[in-house]
Amino acid sequence: MTARSPASGPEDAPDTAAPDGVPRKRVGTARILVWVFGLQLLFAAILLGSDIARILPQIAFPSTAPQLTQPVGPGDQTRRFDPARLPQREADPNSRPLPSTGDMPSRLLFEATTWNDAPALTMTGQIAAGDAARFADFIDTQTTLPEEVYLNSPGGSVDDALAIGRRLRGLEVLTALSGADVCLSACPYILAAGTLREVAPDALVGVHQHYFGENIALPAFMAVADIQRGQGEVMTYLDEMGVDPLVMTHALVTPPDEIYILTAEQMALYGLTTDTE
Repeated sequence: MTARSPASGPEDAPDTAAPDGVPRKRVGTARILVWVFGLQLLFAAILLGSDIARILPQIAFPSTAPQLTQPVGPGDQTRRFDPARLPQREADPNSRPLPSTGDMPSRLLFEATTWNDAPALTMTGQIAAGDAARFADFIDTQTTLPEEVYLNSPGGSVDDALAIGRRLRGLEVLTALSGADVCLSACPYILAAGTLREVAPDALVGVHQHYFGENIALPAFMAVADIQRGQGEVMTYLDEMGVDPLVMTHALVTPPDEIYILTAEQMALYGLTTDTE
């Protein structure tokens, strides 16, 4: 009996006879693992390339719109936008229950409080994926449900904003912003959830184009379908909340690195604010 060489491995497995009688060498486990790893690298490269392709136009052709700190007026409402670099705004602690956090939190911070002699809730920070589930868990632990909700957010995940908004509508709360607060990108969908909605004169409420999870590594028709699905869901949601979906006309023409600031007259026209007198 001939001993097998110690150096032999999976790729040196014995030949097997094919139906035509010609020996065939079996593909080794190590070679299969190399192929799988190679495919993983390929998919990673495609996904990375899609992210680069998405932001490359913004890098090559950055927005020339004024900074968000510049006052807006009718016809001059588009401003540069970076949710991670919002300007600090001075807040009067006597006009808002929202906590002072310095930099905007990277995901929503919920805090139960009392304001205007009523149980209230504050929401501060970016809307991250999974925040809707966190919010549901938070509400489920509250012994006293809020009557008023105060917002200060640069936006984020559209799907989470819609889910949070629907949960708030079930609570029949007032949603509000004080003069030092912002409600941008996906945040106005949470604002829309209030049965009553108040926005102080100096607050900033703005909209722009959203990503709806599409990936350009997908075939073009699938990416377009994903965008259309997302826009349809947002318009249906706004109609449910009593807000005119025509507010989306401003969002659809404003690129993601810019924000269109709505005037008080526009918010009233579209029903994003209500008469609380």
